Amino acid sequence: MAKYMLIMRGTDESNAAMMASIDEAMAATGRFIEEMLKAGVLLAAEGLDDPGQGVVVEFGGEAPVVTDGPYGETRELFGGYFLLDVASKQEAVEWARRVPAVRGSKIEVRRVAEADELPPGSDTNGRP
Repeated sequence: MAKYMLIMRGTDESNAAMMASIDEAMAATGRFIEEMLKAGVLLAAEGLDDPGQGVVVEFGGEAPVVTDGPYGETRELFGGYFLLDVASKQEAVEWARRVPAVRGSKIEVRRVAEADELPPGSDTNGRP
């Protein structure tokens, strides 16, 4: 088994479309979560708050710079994720295809690296 993260990405337009029918979207997402729980593949699922409430810490100079709000050049924002424990990348993709997402949204499928795949002597974030 391997862990895969299904990263929900939306644009201003797709997020507005979802908010226009939020009750329906939440009900569909609840049913999807139940399906994954019954299948025994869901490890975690969380959505993120409004990106305007966040901050960006940029490491471009000598000292990190903190800026309010989402990164200005981002066209697609990370809105939440599902963390799955599945047998293969293909199975993760099949679950991603079933996410109840609105038109214009994207789901990025990424395998989560295991600790034994990190460089020797690094911590769980890959740092020495």
